[in-house]
Amino acid sequence: MARGMSNAIAAVILAAGKGTRMKSDLHKVLHPIAGRPMLMHLLGGLAGLAPAATVVVVGDKREQVEAALAGTGAVVAVQEPQLGTAHAALQAKDSLAGFDGIVLVCFGDCPMLTAATVLRLCGALDEGAAVAVLGFRPTDAAAYGRIIADADGTVRKMVEYKDASDAERAVDLCNSGVIVANAADMWRLLEAVGNDNAQGEYYLPDVATGAIGEGKRVRVIETSAAEVAGINSRAELAAAEAQWQAFKREEAMAGGASLRAPETVWFSWDTEIGRDVTVEPNVVFGPGVRVADGATIRAFSHIEGASIGAGCEVGPYARLRPGAVLEDKAKVGNFVEVKKAVLGKGAKANHLSYIGDATVGAGANIGAGTITCNYDGYFKYQTVIGERAFIGSNSALVAPVKIGADAIVGAGSTVTRDVMDGELRLVRAEQSVKPGWADRFHDAMRKKKAAEKKA
Repeated sequence: MARGMSNAIAAVILAAGKGTRMKSDLHKVLHPIAGRPMLMHLLGGLAGLAPAATVVVVGDKREQVEAALAGTGAVVAVQEPQLGTAHAALQAKDSLAGFDGIVLVCFGDCPMLTAATVLRLCGALDEGAAVAVLGFRPTDAAAYGRIIADADGTVRKMVEYKDASDAERAVDLCNSGVIVANAADMWRLLEAVGNDNAQGEYYLPDVATGAIGEGKRVRVIETSAAEVAGINSRAELAAAEAQWQAFKREEAMAGGASLRAPETVWFSWDTEIGRDVTVEPNVVFGPGVRVADGATIRAFSHIEGASIGAGCEVGPYARLRPGAVLEDKAKVGNFVEVKKAVLGKGAKANHLSYIGDATVGAGANIGAGTITCNYDGYFKYQTVIGERAFIGSNSALVAPVKIGADAIVGAGSTVTRDVMDGELRLVRAEQSVKPGWADRFHDAMRKKKAAEKKA
């Protein structure tokens, strides 16, 4: 989707606002959707453009944004003081000195914008427009700025709601604020924007107004309201999350996965789901999960940072934490937690176990109540369980320890030393048997209780 050098694209992302409606110590554009900051969603969406440069204009809490952008290749420009959106966009000029391609200006709190839509905007410039703006038709146009345009998309007027006539307010084509122009036009028009308005601010839509005033063509390209939805409050953040999740669920099912109750399944931005995967109700996927073909994820499971092989079964009520790897046809059952551990092909831990910092061989069976004691308060240690080993119920494996192939650990054992291949290890206290003791105890207690009642 990248364009040639003669018409390369530079992205200017405005993120200097205070975000006061969020009521948060975290910068607004860093609030996550599906576990990923909304600014990173936007950068990901624009990556298909292969932008020649990306400039993020910051102001309030700028150190947070700068830290989040480390390693992305984006550069930061500072708006101080904050005098409006046109003034903010102009702060990127120095960072783009010498760039003569197309400049895109968009907003860090509108994370759903796609490269495909930006390319449609750029296409309007290729067809002779000096400026192209992105419009949308919301269900409720409310107080959005209006775009007055001809049937062919030629913009005649950009008007803020408060300045619009009744006839103009009846128009449902609204301004998203996203705008493109060639660099020379963008900087010249931004510098010409005035602040003769009630707020005394420099507004970005006046770039289009200025071009119209010069007799140049301005085009509007339309997209869905969902793609340009801005996020300014916790409620809008929740709505964006719901929108994103609905899209991801549809994508998963279109790809061949079965979601028994789609509205109860929550994905992360990077979840990978294969074909013929079944996901039961109330499953949560955190970041970094890959599920191969034919796996079954049963109800009320929580999975993050895990790789699940083909034909595996997980849950119900299982927790897979980062570093969990289930090879093909492995099984993790109810109330089992796995962390930084590999379960080999066909290995099973069916119930009530903790497996951490461990390698479990193919075909091994982990009995109910088994735990790997991997932490001494200072360091983590490894447990290695060989192929086809059988770990009896309620066993504690005190790491570092190795259980050999085909070995058996008897139920209730606490294993502190390595177990050799094919060996049986029993670690239990000798059982003591006292015939008739319980009968005598019950008789004595009943007599004592009866005496207390008579007293």
